[in-house]
This record gives sequence, structure tokens and C-alpha cells, in this order.
Amino acid sequence: MTRAAAAPGRRRVALTLGLWLLALLAGATLIARTHFSADLSAFLPASPDARQQILIEQLQSGIASRTIFIGIEGGRDAAQRAVVSRAVARAMRDSRLFDLVQNGDTSDWKDTGTWVFDHRYLLAAGLTPERFSAAGLRDAILDSLSMLGTPAGNALKPLLDRDPTGETQRIAEGLIPASSPRSEEGVWVSRTAPRALILATTHAAGGDLDAIALAIARVQGAFDEATREMAGDGPSLEMTGAPVFSVQSRDQIKGEAIHLAVVGGIVMGALLLLAFASPRALVIALLPVATGVVGGTAAVSLVFGEVHGLTMGFGSTLIGETVDYAIYYLIQARGAAVAGTGWQRWRDIHWPTVRLGLLTSVCGFAALVFSGFPGLAQLGVFSIAGLVAAALVARFVLPVLAPDGATGMGMRRQMAQLAGFLVRGLPRLRWLLSGLGVAALALVLWQGGYLWRANLGAMSPVPKAMQALDAELREDVGASDGGTLVVVHGSDMQATLRSTEAAGQRLEALVDKGDLSGFETVTRVLPSEASQAARIASLPDAATLRSRLAEATRGLPLPAARLEPFIADVQAARALPMIRRADLAGTPLDAVVGALMFERAAGGWSTLISLHPGASFDPARLAAALDGLPDVQVVNVGDELSGLYKRYLREAFVQVMLGALAVVVLLAAWLRSGRRLLAVCLPLVVAVVLTLGGMAALHVPLGILHLVGLLLIVAVGSNYALFFDQLRETGRADEDTLASLMLANLTTVVSFGLIAISDIPALSSIGRVVAPGALLALLLSAAFARTAAPSGTGPR
Repeated sequence: MTRAAAAPGRRRVALTLGLWLLALLAGATLIARTHFSADLSAFLPASPDARQQILIEQLQSGIASRTIFIGIEGGRDAAQRAVVSRAVARAMRDSRLFDLVQNGDTSDWKDTGTWVFDHRYLLAAGLTPERFSAAGLRDAILDSLSMLGTPAGNALKPLLDRDPTGETQRIAEGLIPASSPRSEEGVWVSRTAPRALILATTHAAGGDLDAIALAIARVQGAFDEATREMAGDGPSLEMTGAPVFSVQSRDQIKGEAIHLAVVGGIVMGALLLLAFASPRALVIALLPVATGVVGGTAAVSLVFGEVHGLTMGFGSTLIGETVDYAIYYLIQARGAAVAGTGWQRWRDIHWPTVRLGLLTSVCGFAALVFSGFPGLAQLGVFSIAGLVAAALVARFVLPVLAPDGATGMGMRRQMAQLAGFLVRGLPRLRWLLSGLGVAALALVLWQGGYLWRANLGAMSPVPKAMQALDAELREDVGASDGGTLVVVHGSDMQATLRSTEAAGQRLEALVDKGDLSGFETVTRVLPSEASQAARIASLPDAATLRSRLAEATRGLPLPAARLEPFIADVQAARALPMIRRADLAGTPLDAVVGALMFERAAGGWSTLISLHPGASFDPARLAAALDGLPDVQVVNVGDELSGLYKRYLREAFVQVMLGALAVVVLLAAWLRSGRRLLAVCLPLVVAVVLTLGGMAALHVPLGILHLVGLLLIVAVGSNYALFFDQLRETGRADEDTLASLMLANLTTVVSFGLIAISDIPALSSIGRVVAPGALLALLLSAAFARTAAPSGTGPR
């Protein structure tokens, strides 16, 4: 070749490598600026119905997503735990990272108590004109006098002259949770364990994991500071709740993704080194993998604005598939008659098959892209972009770096011999494998819907021990039941408060019947202006009140003459301005309002009524009691999550079937032969059925991500089936092709096998399906192939 003729080749080399490196640099730059999340609400629908929207709002930013349960356990004694509890709670309040910190210490409520007392007639829910009639006053005063002989009498006695009707007492009772914890040494403690308790809500929304992590670190830091001098006899710190789980899940997913990538890279590297016996070939083989991961991550970032941690964990699965492209090229490009032309022979003979396999994978994963669930759509975009990027590197970059493939021999001769043995032996088992496929199909059909019984919680990486501790701390604190939500909507704040009061009146009837032991509502500290105006209108003028008091106190040990301070307070209340949200700023009551009322992103306001179920609680009776209130919705969390997951599963089934149909249509258009189409599709179908049958036999509950795994079996297995179709058409079982298939399958099975033992259920679900499924796809492709004996043109 002359120098003039060689020059364009060098320019093409420089251009190819330059464009590839620029693309890698651009992708890496974009990834460096990408936000990585671990919020499982990404796997909730993007266009939910009204009830699902309520649930998603609560999961993302509701009170449950911001509540942390803290236990200070063990140590020397209760006094020591109380000291630590007060120190930690004080540091948490000072940090301004929490809206509410409760540990039973009421010292911070002193000023608030004074404010509540001064505004008692605006806050008193039962305040009506009848209460200030002579008969109403007499009944209320008798109730207050009867309380003087109880343990609460010491607190009531100083207030008797100013509040003989006991409004302050009733308001305080309404602000105390229906099932509050036991107190000891002035702080909350568990009834069943040596444990002090703290309940806190973060200022940051549940989805702001960086801010949540900062708040959790502040708690840990405050505890470490409080116990610094206690040496070995100090208590231990326990934290649970949705914010803690979210941060732990993010860190676990991040760590697992890195761990899988490192371990997978090492294992793949070892396998490739054994196969090629060439460090240079190893480095070249890993280039499509690295490019695929960078391309997939950058594409997700570009499309969605962030990358979910599970998507990155899923990215480690690309190690097993994208490396296949390099394996196919490095082995199949060998043996060219003229040095430097092996890539051309590979391009002409094998690249069309690889390209078709790539297109079938793209068709399959395209179904996920159009899913209504952002999490699944991310997986689809990541897979398509990653596979395309890896295949393009194999097609254009690897020929530049290794024009004649890999030169080392390694273990490839043995792999080719084993592959040849399988090609000769497996067709004899065709009918046995077909029979197993029929039996597996019968088992799957017999189990039917029972097989698909996993739920959304199966995707959570929270360990069972942490879930058990969470249940203990919730029971200790007496947290309200999270199984049923009552949510009230309104076009503005006042409309929402009025509807909330209407719902509260109906819930009081359920409390009287024992269906509820109590409930918390924002209107106990922030009534609607309409209710406040009605209460003010119920207050009589001084002369009228004095006259009625004289009649009401006749014969009682509390003479009307002592109640002049009461009359003065009533007259002062008649002149008070309305209580508004701004009036509560900086007080503990502001945190209560913030926890139970929020402005919706779509406009308007919502309040949450926190329920404490009674012994006879029945969600159906609750719904019936609130029926007819148009702005009030009852959401059964368990039912909604179950319905949500069923919708999720149905949609995933549809997407997977559409993807499979697209694959079949593409193959039919390319192969243009019903016989060849059947030969390519049959091993894939049997591999999927046998994998499902194995899961059914092992009683594994299947879910959404198992479906994704089945799609991956088709995506990976189609490459094997197409290569065997190529061998069948040529009538020669080329040993290089067989060796490449054997090595590609080995790397795929090993990489997905590593994922199968992951501690992240969402990832292990995929691995446990794809690892056996990919192996079955190769074996079945060989079993249903009718090829000539392997030729002697194998590895040299």
C-alpha cells in the first residue's frame, strides 16, 4: 500500500478515535453534574389518579416522609437516659433542621401555654351561645369543680377564677395525642424497654435526601456529644422512620452499585484474561462496557434530569451484555487471510447478525421507555443508550484498535471444543427439553396469578430487623395509624380549614362510639376564621355575663364575686383579632400546623387528619361517616398500594408484550422466512417458560422487576439464537463463532449471577431471572439448531 493510499486510513482512525473520546468526555462531564436519587417514588406512576396522587404526595413530602423515631436505649439508668434525651432534643431544636422535636419535656411550651390561655375562646371547639347561658355556665362550672379532687386539680385551681368553664383544660386535652407515651424523669420512655423516646419531623421534604442526611447526622452528632463522658456505660442510639430508611437505602444502593461494578469488572476481567491471555485484548474488550455505562447514564440524565440509584445498579447488568459485543468482534475477526483485514470479514459476515441482535434488544427495551412509571422508563433509556453506544464502539472503534481481533489464544480452544460438544449433543435432547417446557408452562398456568404476588414493598432494601425496630418505636411513641389517611382539599386555606372542621365533627361521633380513640387536626390550633367569628359572637357582654353568673353560681362553693377576672377575660377575647398562620410562627404550634397542613404543588391547600384507631375501628365505617363531604377523601394506604402495584404490573405486562411483539416483527422482516423465524424465537420462548417454571416450582413471588428480567432474557438470548441461525444457514459450525458465544454467555451468566446475590431486592430479582435464563437461551439455541459439525477453521 502506498503512503498516499494509507493517509486516508490514518485520517479515518484519528477521526474515529477523536469522536469517540469527545463523546466519552461529554458524557463524563454531564454525569459529573448529575443528581443521583434513591427515592422509590420514582417507581410510582407519572400520571396517577386522585387517590394515588394523595398517596404519592404523602410519600414524597407528607408528614410520614419527614418523621423520625429516635430511641435512646440502655445505659446506666432512666435518669441517665433522660439527661441524654434532653441534650439531644435541645441540640436538634437549636439546629433549625427540624420543625418539631418532642420528647416529653414541656419547658419549651411555657410561652405557648400562655398564648393558648389568652386565646382560649377562639380555640375552644365546643364554644356556643348555649355554653354561656345560665344553665350552660352552671354545668361547666360544676365540671371544673369536680376536677379539683383529681390529679389535674393542682393545675386547674390557679386558673379557676379566670377560666371557671374549663376551656383551657379541654384545649390541652385536644392537643395531647390520644395514645401518648409514658413519662419518666420528665421525658418520654418506652413501656416495654429501657428506652427514652424522641419524635421529630424534619424541616426538609422527604425527597430532599441530602438535607435529610444532614439532619440525621446532626442527631448522631448531638448524641455523641451528650454521651462523650459516659464511657462504656452510656446508652445507644436508634433511629427509624421513612427519612432514615430513605437515606440508608440511597447509601446502600450507591454502595451496592459501586460494589457490583468493581466486583463484576474484576470477575469479567479475569474471565477475559483467561480467554484471551492478552492484557491488551482485555483492555480493548472493556472499552464497549465503559462506553455503554457512560452513554446510558448520560442519556438518562439528559432525558430525566436525574439518575435513580437503582438505574445505576441495573447498569452493572450491562457489563454482562455489552462485553458480548467486544467478545464477538475480538474472536470472530481472527483468522483473516490478509493481515489487517479481519475487521472487514467480521463486518461483512458477523456484524449484520450482531446488529440485528442489537435492534431486537432496542425493540424490547423501547417498551419500557414508554412506561407510565419513571423508574421503568429510566431503565429502558439506560439500556437502549448503553447497548447502542457499546455496539457502535465494537463496530467502529475496536477495528481501529485491533484490526484482526485478539491475537492471544488462552482458553478459547477449550471453549470452542466444549461448544462443539454441546452443538453435537444437545439436539438429541430436543424433545426432552420441549417436554420440560410444556411441563413448565402447565405449572405456570396452574399457579396463574398467584405466581405474580410480589408487592411494591419487595423493592425496598430496608432489612427486616430495621422494620421490626421501626414498629417497636412507633408503638412506644403511640404514633397514629398510617394505614388510613383522611385528606381534606380546598381551593384556599380558609376553605380547607372549614372542610376540615366539618370532617372533625363527624369523626367525633366515631370517637364516641369507640371506632377511634382520637385524632389530630390542624383546626385545633388554627381554626377557620368563620369558626373563630362564631365563637366570638357567642361571648356575651359584661353585664349579661355577670347576670348569668349570679344565677349559675347560686348555691355553689364558687361565688360569682370571685369571677370578675373571668368576665374581664371574656370581654378582652371579644376584641381579639382572628388567629392567623403568621401568629403561630416561631412557636411549637407552628410545627403542628406545618405537619398537618400544606400547600399543594398543583394549587390549593390540603390538611391531613391523623387518626388513632380504636378497638372497633373499621375503615368502611370511617368512609361512610365522611361520605357526602366533597372535599374529604379517605385513603386506605394498603389498598391503594395494592391497587397501584396491580396497575403497575398490568402496565408492565403490556409493555413487555409490546416489546416482545416488536422483536418478533423485526425478526420476521429481517429473516423473511417463517421457518427461520420459528427457529430463532422457539428457544427464546422455551427459555422464558423454563425460567418461569423454575420460579414457580421454588414458590418465588414474582413482580415487576422479574418481568424486566424476562425481557432481558429475550434481549440477550436473541443474539445467541441469531448466531445459531447464521450457522444453520451456512451449514458450518465455525469454532470461532462457537467460542465467542460460549465466552459471551459465560460473562453474562456470571455478571447476572453476581447481581442475583445482591442485598438490594430490586437488583437480585433481575439477576435471579436472567442468570439461569441466559444460560438456558444458549443451550436451547444449540439444542434446536441443525448445524454441521464444527469446522476445523477454529482458533489457531
